[in-house]
Formats: sequence, C-alpha cells, structure tokens
Amino acid sequence: MSKGTLYIISAPSGAGKTSLVKKLMTFAKGVVVSVSHTTRAIRAGEVEGVDYHFVEKDVFLKMVNSSAFLEHAQVFDNYYGTSQQHVEQLLLQGLDVILEIDWQGARQVRKLFPDSQSIFILPPSLAALKERLKGRGQDSDEVINRRMDDAVSEMSHYAEFDYLVVNDDFDVALQELSCIFSANRLRQLHQERSLEKLLIELMK
Repeated sequence: MSKGTLYIISAPSGAGKTSLVKKLMTFAKGVVVSVSHTTRAIRAGEVEGVDYHFVEKDVFLKMVNSSAFLEHAQVFDNYYGTSQQHVEQLLLQGLDVILEIDWQGARQVRKLFPDSQSIFILPPSLAALKERLKGRGQDSDEVINRRMDDAVSEMSHYAEFDYLVVNDDFDVALQELSCIFSANRLRQLHQERSLEKLLIELMK
C-alpha cells in the first residue's frame, strides 16, 4: 500500500479555506481532515470531535509538554495543535491527510514532513476579505480590524507554500484545489507503488 500524502492548507481568516475543504470532502476519495485540538470556545454549529477537539488550556499545555503535537501555535488568544500520532496512523493507512493550520504550524510540519504539499488560499482582494468577515456577523468592528491586520501578516508568508489558490469564484477555486490532489496522485513515485503489479507485467 502506498503511503498517503500530507497536505497543509493555510489561509487568512475569511478567505474561505474551511468552506473549500468541507466541500472537497464531499467528493474526494481517500482524503481525510485531521481534527485539531484547540482551547477556543466552541462556536454555534460546531461539533466536538468533528470540527475540533475542544480542550481547556491546562490540558493543552500538558499535551505540549508530553510532545503529543506535530505542530502547535497560538492564534489570537487561543492555542491550536495537531496530534502527531493520529496523523502518522492515517498516512500509513494510505490516506491523504489535510491539515488546516496557519503559516507557523506549516513551517513546523514541513521540517518533520519535507514531502508534504502545502497550499495557500488567498482572497481576491482586501475589500472582499473584510466584507466576508463582516458577513459572518460574529465579530465586532474592533475584532474584524484586528483580523484584517493579522490577515496581511499571514499572507506575507505565501511564498513558503507550494501552491496558491485564489478564492474569488468558489467553484473555480474548488476545482483548482481538487486538481492539486489529483495531480499529486499521478506523480511517478506514487504511481510506481500503486501500480506495482501492472508495471511488473508490462516490463516482462
């Protein structure tokens, strides 16, 4: 069995990363999303163990001290982390694993998984990004302005990623994201493992 590929997907808040990944998961085969741990409060509509593993800060810090995380970072006033053991188990099962993390986490993961593929989702403009953040109806103007400042900082790290996808037209962005997964599965090394029997037969 061919080992799965680890995908890192990052984006500034409001760029549509979560929506794109959720839609991708409705038709992508052999792809799973790693569920991160976080100390932030659960939001309306979110489900424990599906969107995140919601834990108290002291529990999270104990996990950090026991080296349980593949990566972890503080974003705004909360902590986020990815279980290393869980990700490695999924990859060994031949599944492609998506990590939805920020650039700090992406940098940590690339050191441990240099063969990982990284994708950065960009908004079509700053004005569109701000409008999307306002459209959520979840944050005050002060928080939105803070998120915009952080978004510019986040986007300054785009050059560290392998792929850039602009989420202007959602369907186009989704198709481009899907194409990245399809193309990577056709790489020679991946195909050599998947098509081992066929290649042996053809080389006789």
